Amino acid sequence: MAAAARSFGPEREAEPAKEARVVGSELVDTYTVYIIQVTDGNHEWTVKHRYSDFHDLHEKLVAERKIDKNLLPPKKIIGKNSRSLVEKREKDLEVYLQTLLAAFPGVAPRVLAHFLHFHFYEINGITAALAEELFEKGEQLLGAGEVFAIRPLQLYAVTEQLQQGKPTCASGDAKTDLGHILDFTCRLKYLKVSGTEGPFGNSNIREQLLPFDLSIFKSLHQVEISHCDAKHIRGLVASKPTLATMSVRFSATSMKEVLVPEASEFDEWEPEGTTLEGPVTAVIPTWQALTTLDLSHNSISEIDESVKLIPKIEFLDLSHNGVLVVDNLQHLYNLVHLDLSYNKLSSLEGVHTKLGNIKTLNLAGNLLESLSGLHKLYSLVNLDLSDNRIEQMEEVRSIGSLPCLEHVALLNNPLSIIPDYRTKVLAQFGERASEVCLDDTATTEKELDTVEVLKAIQKAKDVKSKLSNPEKKVAEDSRLSAAPCVGPSGSPPTTAPTSASLPQPILSNQGILGDE
Repeated sequence: MAAAARSFGPEREAEPAKEARVVGSELVDTYTVYIIQVTDGNHEWTVKHRYSDFHDLHEKLVAERKIDKNLLPPKKIIGKNSRSLVEKREKDLEVYLQTLLAAFPGVAPRVLAHFLHFHFYEINGITAALAEELFEKGEQLLGAGEVFAIRPLQLYAVTEQLQQGKPTCASGDAKTDLGHILDFTCRLKYLKVSGTEGPFGNSNIREQLLPFDLSIFKSLHQVEISHCDAKHIRGLVASKPTLATMSVRFSATSMKEVLVPEASEFDEWEPEGTTLEGPVTAVIPTWQALTTLDLSHNSISEIDESVKLIPKIEFLDLSHNGVLVVDNLQHLYNLVHLDLSYNKLSSLEGVHTKLGNIKTLNLAGNLLESLSGLHKLYSLVNLDLSDNRIEQMEEVRSIGSLPCLEHVALLNNPLSIIPDYRTKVLAQFGERASEVCLDDTATTEKELDTVEVLKAIQKAKDVKSKLSNPEKKVAEDSRLSAAPCVGPSGSPPTTAPTSASLPQPILSNQGILGDE
């Protein structure tokens, strides 16, 4: 059963009572392990312990919390693994755990919380463990400038704790005070939030469905989020003034979910600083510091108008999505590196009007058959067109005249299996063939010699084609017949010699030039 996510909001339901049931047992080597199912609201998880673990727990609780010594069922030496004893002990141990949870309805004692894995799955236990970790290592992590990795479940727990309005140190242990988390998150610069694809650990908790608030992070320069539902993430916009690099993967169905989360309820919006036309419901501040955005491996089908909110972006990765058309990128005047590989692009018509200053363009793994839209990308230096459907060598001419192009990839296209593929492609670049690296392989002198031969053959074919074209020939003849033949001194035209040893007249744009 999937875990249901608790919603954000000031009104909180009463915290549900936790339960612990012993649902079975299994024999491991020479001892029995009891399987405990813990329930906290909609969240469930399993823990396994042998009887000696129960005994150690009980001794600590007796010493620390003065609970009844006789509460735990006694040890058995003979027949301890017999089926009848195990079944009876299952029931007795369940009663024992339920009694303990009833005795500590708020925050469980640390030893009991760890025994039931509250520090992995339960809100109070998770935040207490995180606070203690940051109390001990927080300053060191901040000083080293390291990326801090945290789970969506941990952020969910912190968010829930803050909304409950309880004391920040309910356990009485100063190390577990929530203030340690808030102090750390206010100053953290590099954050990584990674969820799991399926249930987390031994629970039914699906981290990618849990809501959490990132507004506790005030100074982020870089954030990486994966396997979280972008629709459930709040507060990331608090980092707009400082955030320079953002990666959101396996989490979004649209760019708007990431870039305009606070306007999700609005039908109309405009980025801050634009000229507004007509009624507008919301004016959204831009991501003024963001220069690198990775939205790869999502389910994004279009490049929507939310790109207006990232005017300073230089590196944009939209690979491994479902993008159909290159659109709206004309708003990104600083964009120089674009990755649109492994999408569903089938046409590049007019793409030069969207990508005027692009230097690196990755279009691998699409549905492209024609390259005609690339012929005006004059700043392009690196181009990857591998894994497409390009069949005709003539298509390469569209990129052959680009003055700055240095690296080209065309592998795994139909044209890449034709004989002399490399030299025929390089020949399309004319005098720049030696400057082009094709498919990550530098051009050799032998290939350049072959290219020169191919260029000469092509030139001869072009001349022959021009001369053999009937329409061109008729036009040429008409022009020649209309042009007068004038001698050197302005004398009337004379008849050219007909001797086989004399040169024949040569056609030119000025008329017929022959011997006098």
